[in-house]
Amino acid sequence: MKHFFAYLIVMIVTIGQVNAQGNVIILEGNYQGKSLYVQNMFGPGGVGFCVTEIKVNGNITTDETNSSAFEIDLKQQNLQLGEKVEIKIFHKEGCKPKVLNPEVLKPRSSFEIVSMSADKDGTVKWSTKSETGKLTFVVEQKRWNKWVKVGEVEGMGTPSLNEYSFKIAPHSGKNEIRVRQTDYTGQPHVSKPVDFMSDLPDTDFGPLKTSKELTFFVKGKPDKPVVTMYEIYDQYGNIVKKGFGSKVDVSNLPKGPYFINYDNRMGEFTKK
Repeated sequence: MKHFFAYLIVMIVTIGQVNAQGNVIILEGNYQGKSLYVQNMFGPGGVGFCVTEIKVNGNITTDETNSSAFEIDLKQQNLQLGEKVEIKIFHKEGCKPKVLNPEVLKPRSSFEIVSMSADKDGTVKWSTKSETGKLTFVVEQKRWNKWVKVGEVEGMGTPSLNEYSFKIAPHSGKNEIRVRQTDYTGQPHVSKPVDFMSDLPDTDFGPLKTSKELTFFVKGKPDKPVVTMYEIYDQYGNIVKKGFGSKVDVSNLPKGPYFINYDNRMGEFTKK
């Protein structure tokens, strides 16, 4: 009989541990220097509070959880800004706490430009510090009186010095380049632009009336083709074609007037 009761006690403890492990909220992200706030509630039957234990990167915290609301103070974990963090909030069966500000673990765009330059071949280089989470750098080029996305570079997300490089396709004349990040707030974080002068010749296109295709060429020299970025809009401002090349097939466009952006210029043509 004693052995039976001993076995029963072991079974109860084991089942209790399994249930505790099964009732857990897991949050993952990067440390941004802020605390998490949790709305707690009473456990089933109104006995005690719901949360039983907090672990940060596998370490049990000393945060006081026996209240209707409490703070998970991440500063006590000696984390570095941008460091990956996993938080496990264990709770009782039949209740569930609510994390009030989970967004504080999401990466924020905090980069500072240390240096940034661009060569006339289109190679853009920049270095940063103070990054606190991995976010994509969008590389933008000033074309046609607007900033146009020309590429992406994955951010390293560490606060130490980070080096980046990207090669754009230059247009003739003055080129302006910048980099941008947008975090969960939706607000863009943009660098100051850098510029360089390209050795490329001025570009033109033709014919102004066509039923088949447009070609891009060195201005004044129709026999010398030029590869360029382009956008074509209809008369209502809808973009109908975009790409990069020395020719554009417009045979499938409806007849009528169109606007075209190319190189660093803007123009118009008619589809016959």
